Amino acid sequence: MNGCIAFLSAAALVLSAGIARGAEEHSQHEDRSSQLQTPAAAEHAQHQPPAEQTIKDQHAQHASRAMDEPTESEARHVPPDPPQHPMYEMSNEQMTELMEMDDTSAVGTLLLDEFEWHEIDNSNAVHWDGQAWYGNDYNKAWWRSEGERIGGEYEGLAELFWDRIVTRWWDVQAGIRWDFGDGPSRTWAAFGVHGLAPYLFEVDATVYVGEEGRTAARFSGEYELLITQRLILQPKIEFDLYGKDDPRNSLGSGLADSEIGLRLRYELRREFAPYIGVVWTRSYGNTADLARAAGHDDDDLQVVAGLRVWF
Repeated sequence: MNGCIAFLSAAALVLSAGIARGAEEHSQHEDRSSQLQTPAAAEHAQHQPPAEQTIKDQHAQHASRAMDEPTESEARHVPPDPPQHPMYEMSNEQMTELMEMDDTSAVGTLLLDEFEWHEIDNSNAVHWDGQAWYGNDYNKAWWRSEGERIGGEYEGLAELFWDRIVTRWWDVQAGIRWDFGDGPSRTWAAFGVHGLAPYLFEVDATVYVGEEGRTAARFSGEYELLITQRLILQPKIEFDLYGKDDPRNSLGSGLADSEIGLRLRYELRREFAPYIGVVWTRSYGNTADLARAAGHDDDDLQVVAGLRVWF
């Protein structure tokens, strides 16, 4: 028994010594391998950076070059020379006069919107519809006239208003109206609005108060449809109403007459445009009865030709 124990102890010592020697040899082998491989790996690391880092460096270099290079518009742009005479100190009045931005300065315009030939009751007639104004952006004197010349006789109206802007698109007007023609002339006090309705319809609406309790109202609206920059189609509609009969001027109470026109003009210049068109006029109620009694048509379709001029 003692012999067996001694034999096992000796075998264990021999096995332990062998394991220790193998571990030492393996460690020495790894040290020699690391000494041989480390310089090569370091050199490889220096010459071959990771692919992801290379892509990032390329993108950074490309972005830097793109920021340094001018764009196409920048390359075409030639900057102006620096100012040779620096701006001197000036008052608000001097700056306004220099920049021509005086909202209170007065300006004037004359517009002959319709000057046309047409035929009424087998007679040649000349029709006009024009207006003029003078003043600043806030207050103006406004003159307007409309009428016809038939066989040497004139018939129409003239109005003179004070015009005051109240919103961006609308003005209020107050003034007088004078009617003239075959019958007795009439004078009216006038109050109305003028401006642009939604969708750029130009609108005039006016009420009148006259002598002997007479009252009247007029509404007109028009629109300019640009077919081209010079060819323009202009539809227009007008209504006249009166509060009481005026047989001496062939006018009845209520809705007296209406006019619907369609004119096509070509602007040779913005200020000068010939046009052609059609106009339908109609009388109503007592006004139509008075027209028929005088031998006139109460419903008429006319072809017109004329000029539109402004300056």
